[in-house]
Amino acid sequence: MGINERREREKQEMRNFILRTAADLFTELGFEKTSIRTIAEKIEYSPATIYLYFKDKNELFYAISQEAFQLFFKYFQTVSQDADPMKRLQGLGHIYFKFAFENPGYYDLMFILRAPMDVEETEDHWELGHQSHSVLTGLVNECIAAGYFKGRDPDVLSHLIWSTVHGIVSLKVRDRMKVYIEEERTDLIYQSLDLFNDILEKV
Repeated sequence: MGINERREREKQEMRNFILRTAADLFTELGFEKTSIRTIAEKIEYSPATIYLYFKDKNELFYAISQEAFQLFFKYFQTVSQDADPMKRLQGLGHIYFKFAFENPGYYDLMFILRAPMDVEETEDHWELGHQSHSVLTGLVNECIAAGYFKGRDPDVLSHLIWSTVHGIVSLKVRDRMKVYIEEERTDLIYQSLDLFNDILEKV
């Protein structure tokens, strides 16, 4: 490996290190309470080092969010190829769970933590999010074409499905299930999803 290649690899490793650290701090402290200086102290470098890679905290948040949505979309590409669209739609909920529980920090940043407004209003920021959402809406429309959800509005259905699954996930990710016995929480989560999937077939 040449000098230039090694330098590029080291730069990429540092960038990834900054991103991982910032993601943890945004999740732990929130966006407003996390500063470039806070991140710099955590990685034990000067703030100037971070500014070599990102112009400000918003750009840093944006980069983390982009990585998160790219990974989220990859998970959605693993949806089953079952001929019955309802089975694929029901399986999508389990994929959503898998992403959220394997990447709770990313999930928090994507769907729970309040993002800075200038990031939210950047149109291309949401392109990957739209792609992932289109997997859901596409399956809902396939189900309607196959005879499910008769007389139902596909946009309302898509919102209901996302809201329900997101609600279950958020309670787990944000540790808001303390009213339930700890040893039973995981079973409760998955049984709730299975029950919701059963209800979908009858809507």
